Amino acid sequence: MRTVTPKADQIKQDWYLVDASDMVLGRLATQVASILRGKNKPYFSPHLDTGDYVVIINAEKIKLTGNKELVKTYQRYSGYPDGLKEIPYKRMLQDKPEEIILHAVRGMLPKNILGRELIKKLKVYAGNDHPHHGQKPQPLSLV
Repeated sequence: MRTVTPKADQIKQDWYLVDASDMVLGRLATQVASILRGKNKPYFSPHLDTGDYVVIINAEKIKLTGNKELVKTYQRYSGYPDGLKEIPYKRMLQDKPEEIILHAVRGMLPKNILGRELIKKLKVYAGNDHPHHGQKPQPLSLV
């Protein structure tokens, strides 16, 4: 048996539009990460970018299960003493709802050069409008 590796001209990358209204964050993130990697295609290869572009709208209407809305925090560290910043989920949802989805999907992608390239194919917008009408994204319903 031979393993078939797709060539660059054989890889077709589509655009999908996902409405995040009333969707659970983790479930949305796993399915979007799978599409970004190309796991939904028959010629998936773990070392190649065979995935599609995903546009997510209505990021401010994302939901969490349980009491995570009260407990969840986002941390970043500057490297200096006393440089740890903690942002609660509620404030992050008000200020930067796009970053919530980006953070969740980035954590489910490979931690290497390929993962950094794949995250660039994810476009997240807080409202209902997006500037990618020219690419004609196909609506995708994730269950």
